[in-house]
Amino acid sequence: MLSLAALVIPVFALIGLGYAARVTRYVSDRTGDGLSEFIFAVAVPMLIFKTLSSATLPAAQPWGYWISYFAGVFIVWGLATFAAGRLFHLSQAESTVAGFVAGQANTVMMGIPMILAAFGEDGAAPLFLLIAIHLPIVMSVATVQIEGRNAHLGQTFAKLARNPIVVAVIAGAVARLIGYSPSGVIKTVVDLLAQASTPCALFAMGVALHRYGLRGGWRLPALVTALKLAVHPLIVFVLARHVFSMPPVWSGVAVLFASCPCGVNAYLFAERYKAGASLASSSIAISTSLSIVSIVFWLWMLGVHLN
Repeated sequence: MLSLAALVIPVFALIGLGYAARVTRYVSDRTGDGLSEFIFAVAVPMLIFKTLSSATLPAAQPWGYWISYFAGVFIVWGLATFAAGRLFHLSQAESTVAGFVAGQANTVMMGIPMILAAFGEDGAAPLFLLIAIHLPIVMSVATVQIEGRNAHLGQTFAKLARNPIVVAVIAGAVARLIGYSPSGVIKTVVDLLAQASTPCALFAMGVALHRYGLRGGWRLPALVTALKLAVHPLIVFVLARHVFSMPPVWSGVAVLFASCPCGVNAYLFAERYKAGASLASSSIAISTSLSIVSIVFWLWMLGVHLN
């Protein structure tokens, strides 16, 4: 257990540094905004392109992998939506945000550094394959759910097509298909930018936590956090390890991906529709704070050992 804590502590130490820097006003929210923009627009896309362009992918579609993860997503999504509407009497839009918060993981700022630290390069291919379809699916479902018949799917997919992470996934897949691999100066630049993604993402997450905080009470955010950190990875663990057949690294990636805290995209989605922003921000703060415990637990359940 101590070795697992040693794996997780540096990650949360960087988050803590970002939070402390913002609390003491050593940096401003603009620093976090700038880092976040750099991460999403440059560093992580480079990391994804670098990995996918040279990844060894399965010959057949890993349907068990997809089903294991997204079955968990939509179960906790449905439970959170039901609880928000029936138990807490929130509007349809706010209930949709509750479901989105429970089902959408912080993949970039937490998932990538955590999973790569746990599984190394072996975990890169299943990680980025999941990232490739995670955001488009959850964004599309949330948009249709909140807008109903008025949802403009064409606009949604047009925005996703311009998303730097989606572009990087496509570029990496094309590069792998045609056999292109960066070399020389280009490879050096790509490697340097990719290496910057992890520390910058974690520091920016700490800055963001100060901004979001606990704005909307704690009862529903606590329920959403329990669904995200406990129920979602439990469902994925059972399906990936005991129902479907897949390599242990792939099932481990799916479980750790599910155990990540609520993602910042949920807050951005809530702000866009002016519904549930306080719920999203509180859930992000609580789930991120508690995720150090849940992640260590799931690492232990998966039998991950440090070399």
